[in-house]
Amino acid sequence: MTAPLDSKSSHTHSAELFDRARRVLPGGVSRNTVLRQPHPAYAAFGEGCRLTDLDGNTRIDFSNNMASLIHGHAYPPIVDAVTEQLERGTAYMMATESEVSYAEHICSRNPGFEKVRFVNSGTEAIMVAIKASRAFTGRTRIAKVEGAYHGGYDYAEVSQTPKPENWGSIDRPNNVPLVHGTPDSSLENVVIIPFNDVDRALAILDENAADLAGVVMDPMPHRVGLNPVEPEFLEAIRSWTRKNGTLLVLDEVITFRSTYGGLQMNYDVEADLTAMGKMIGGGFPVGAVAGRADVMDVMDPNGTNYVFPHSGTFSANPISMVAGHAAMRHFDQNAVERLNTLTERAHQGISEAARRTGARACVTGGGSILRVHMKERPPRNFREAFLNSDENVRLKALLDHLFEAGFIMINTCTAMMSTPMTEVEIDALVNACGEGFEKISKMP
Repeated sequence: MTAPLDSKSSHTHSAELFDRARRVLPGGVSRNTVLRQPHPAYAAFGEGCRLTDLDGNTRIDFSNNMASLIHGHAYPPIVDAVTEQLERGTAYMMATESEVSYAEHICSRNPGFEKVRFVNSGTEAIMVAIKASRAFTGRTRIAKVEGAYHGGYDYAEVSQTPKPENWGSIDRPNNVPLVHGTPDSSLENVVIIPFNDVDRALAILDENAADLAGVVMDPMPHRVGLNPVEPEFLEAIRSWTRKNGTLLVLDEVITFRSTYGGLQMNYDVEADLTAMGKMIGGGFPVGAVAGRADVMDVMDPNGTNYVFPHSGTFSANPISMVAGHAAMRHFDQNAVERLNTLTERAHQGISEAARRTGARACVTGGGSILRVHMKERPPRNFREAFLNSDENVRLKALLDHLFEAGFIMINTCTAMMSTPMTEVEIDALVNACGEGFEKISKMP
């Protein structure tokens, strides 16, 4: 049995800090994903794949700051690169050699990456990709998958969290706002398609073909169930976009870790634009858009089709460039394959634990990512992945068990692996999941 951690005391440093935080931060935090009851845990330091909080509890970190730390915490080559750059300055009103070197490396990882432009987050990367699609095609609307998360941008947020009472017919999903006060114009300029449903998706796209600048798709959307896109679905969308003069925009902010050149490399499909972020910053804020040169050149002020002025104070800042470049150099083909193998070990082990305990649970994912569902069968789309009240209660029980047992997971019970992990950490997670499933099976 894994020894539980003592994190429930009402007199912890974290509890006191949360009292202070609520006076100056909405909800006491700057991002809702770190909230827990009765208060968040506050980080003290991380090393490798372990994170220690201010109350002295050390946990194995399977969140890795929402997939942004491919080498875990305080990875020495990144620390060295950033330390050296800090002594030279953190940002300049000049271009840098580090930007050029890193762009060369990113482009070398995928043959579809003819040019790249750096920004500051995955959200920004999606924003730039959508704007570039509009600028290149002269059209205004985009299509996206129901339930897919693409960052904090009005258009990208449409139908991110629909519910049975408002999501409408699967044949014509409703456009559901995420944030109260979202302009109607934002909703009207987005077309929602169901995931992994070729006939329904194409029928919806056909109705809007003349207005669509791009189809934005995550090839393994986390909130849609973390199942890789079915090949026939992606191929059908790619064929449709070519036929109709629409751009295919792949969101690989999370999934770029799946192979050396992104999850799209597992398919016979090449995107027009690809958005990246998270791990390519080596733990620092970053985003990037890469793709066809003619599309990217809408941002080239010296080109013949300059229709998208783009800049940003911290875009391609040298800290993110050297950190990201160090991270990606060390995430080579061997490292990718090793981490994917470890993840498959976890996938098989947790699946077997679910079967053994009768937990009514399953595992999805691919590459170095997996998600545990409190469902008997893997969901194929957002509506199948949607949690009913019983599933929600059981998932929360599993997450609470894992946290107390010494594991940090993303709050959908998703694990993002990092290179410091070994079979020891993987097997510990499998065992802890098995213990959690046993507890859940005894719940009333």
